[in-house]
Amino acid sequence: MKTVNIHTDYITLGQFLKLADCISSGGQAKFFLQETNILVNGEPENRRGKKLVHDDKVSVEGCGEFQVVRG
Repeated sequence: MKTVNIHTDYITLGQFLKLADCISSGGQAKFFLQETNILVNGEPENRRGKKLVHDDKVSVEGCGEFQVVRG
């Protein structure tokens, strides 16, 4: 499982996808979320504004599994 470091209280799913190198620009997030299965803490999620916080686990189909780490 890869970690994605954040320096704020939370990060949105759209921003996270860019940081995790699943997409190359924020503009791709909307379409990526419509076409890709994503689980946040085991629950399906497709809202790019979903707030992710420290210790959240994100599984992105075709991209990998990640953990959000604040630090």
